[in-house]
Amino acid sequence: MKAAVYRKGKGLVIEEVPTPEAGADGVLVKVSDTGFCGSDHSLIESGLLPDGLILGHEASGVVFDRGRQKNAFAEGTRVILRPTFCGQCRECRRGKPHLCGEKRRSIGVGDLPGGFAEYVKAFPPMLIPIPPAVDSRNAALAEAFASALHGIHCAEIEGGSALVMGGGPIGLAAVRMLKILGFNPVVLSEPVGKKRDLGKRWGADFVLDPLKEDISRQGREWTGGIGFETILECSGVSDNVPLAFTLAAKGGTICIVSMFKGLAVNQPMALNFREPRLTWSYSNTHEENIQCLAWMAEGKIDARDMITDLIPLEELPRVYRERIHPGKAIKVMLKIGEEF
Repeated sequence: MKAAVYRKGKGLVIEEVPTPEAGADGVLVKVSDTGFCGSDHSLIESGLLPDGLILGHEASGVVFDRGRQKNAFAEGTRVILRPTFCGQCRECRRGKPHLCGEKRRSIGVGDLPGGFAEYVKAFPPMLIPIPPAVDSRNAALAEAFASALHGIHCAEIEGGSALVMGGGPIGLAAVRMLKILGFNPVVLSEPVGKKRDLGKRWGADFVLDPLKEDISRQGREWTGGIGFETILECSGVSDNVPLAFTLAAKGGTICIVSMFKGLAVNQPMALNFREPRLTWSYSNTHEENIQCLAWMAEGKIDARDMITDLIPLEELPRVYRERIHPGKAIKVMLKIGEEF
């Protein structure tokens, strides 16, 4: 089968590799579409990936061979794939199965080859069925929306004003999630005009360019001087965190959904008087993916609006160099197999 393989010193390379087998413990999924995630870019640029790894975790497809798994979904079932968990360890017992420390298995960013390939091997607990009304491109992006939803859940605030810092795929998904959940006003801070435009279409009440506009002044205006009750940092710009402390309402929450190196808190005494809460978000749960798929089926989410580049698998190395790495694409979607 064809796959985009990471090779040290070369980056992504299209190769012919052996097609995996379901084996005694797995199922084989034929990939339809796979989204290119920002974490894929970060991993490639880190230089820490093992040679020969196949990335890609935002995948939709069809069960091709369920092997010996009598309780697995039937062949032909349309699915997305999420990590496994044990259900028994400390993290699972605390309601955080996505942080499972015992039996977490995942494709693309874990121990299994990922969805930048024509087929992937998975395990039955990884499969989530796709509702009939949801197409393969939307389904492949359910994980991105689930990550945004998880960040909102980590903030633990229901409703009120919200600021999203950064309009990449997760930030844009967060705007849509916040509006579905009834937050108001929802503000998107993003320097790229096309991303602000999409944020507006997805429900943002206000958008602004932080490089040209005074977010502190406008934030006070939009929140009646109170500040934002929820702030989701989705840009990966570490300087946004100290800024977020000044923009948050008293007792508000700042959730770091992005990943970056280094964090400085330069006004600790001011924070004592205002008691903001700082938390982080990682990945998402099966339930959050199922919820996003349901909202897609109901027409509340159409993730296809964020796809700027729809390409065959063979074009990924070139598009990575020309579009992804320079930051010119919002979301690249690989059309790998038969879509639905």
